[in-house]
Amino acid sequence: MSVDPATAAVSVYFEVHVDGRDLGAFTACEGLGVEVVMEQREEGGMNGFVHQLPGRLKYTNVKLTRPVNADTAKIAEWIASMNGNVTRTQAQIVAKNHDATPVYTWVLEGVVPVRWTGPSLSVDSPKVATETLELAHHGFLETGVS
Repeated sequence: MSVDPATAAVSVYFEVHVDGRDLGAFTACEGLGVEVVMEQREEGGMNGFVHQLPGRLKYTNVKLTRPVNADTAKIAEWIASMNGNVTRTQAQIVAKNHDATPVYTWVLEGVVPVRWTGPSLSVDSPKVATETLELAHHGFLETGVS
C-alpha cells in the first residue's frame, strides 16, 4: 500500500517536549524558519552593481498555540521550575497526523521561553480560550522523520 505524499505530510497537532518534559499537544505551530542575513557592499566605480554577501543565520521565534486544557499547567510548572533563572535548553517538536503517526520532528537548540500568552476571556465573545507559547532558539540541532 503506497502512501500519498500530499496527505502524509498533513499534520493535525504538534507534541512539544523541552529537555524531556512533556508540554502537551498544540494545534498550531508558526515560525519554524531560518534566514540568511545578507550584507550589501557597494564597490567604488561600479555604480550599477551591489555585492550581496551572506552573513549570519537568523532563526525566527516559534509560536505554539492551543485551546486551554489540562496541559496548560505543564507550561506553568516548567516556567516555575526555572526559579527566575532562565537557562537555554533543548526542545523537540513532533508533527503528528490524525492517527498519531509522527510526520516530522524538529529538535531546537538553545531554547528559551520568550512569552506565554493566556486567553482573553469575555462573556461578550464566544471564542475558544487559547494560549500561546513563544520560544526563541539558536537553531536546528537535527530534524527528520521520527
